Amino acid sequence: MHTPDAVDELWLDALVQGFEQLQPDDIARMGDWYAPDANFKDPFKEVQGIAQIQHIFQHMFESLHEPRFVVTSRILQGNQCFLVWDFLFRFKTMQPDVEQCIRGGSHLVMALNANNEWRVVMHRDYWDAAEELYEKLPLVGGLMRWLKHRVNS
Repeated sequence: MHTPDAVDELWLDALVQGFEQLQPDDIARMGDWYAPDANFKDPFKEVQGIAQIQHIFQHMFESLHEPRFVVTSRILQGNQCFLVWDFLFRFKTMQPDVEQCIRGGSHLVMALNANNEWRVVMHRDYWDAAEELYEKLPLVGGLMRWLKHRVNS
């Protein structure tokens, strides 16, 4: 049997669609996307294993109102891709009527499992927590904007 050395565009299409349409009930099926021992890292945490990755997404749905990803661009090369995305959500407690947007990107590395199926083995999110999150918070935001102004002047 021939082993492919590059991720198929159709598989990536399905993965992107899964991220964009992600709902709480889909979290249990994340093993269809991630390897059992996959690594995940973002500006706040670093975890290993599908259960820990599922916990991150479950916490997202518990903490935020209507969180969703919109993938605006992607680059696929071999077994790696980079997704550029907007993460849209509303805080449940602060300004619940205001939609927030965090712009970022994800570097994904995929590998074939024993069944010759692609799975994400490394997922690293890149986004500026200070600009995209802290500056939007009522009390912290003013301080962050002031610090940014001081550093840039």
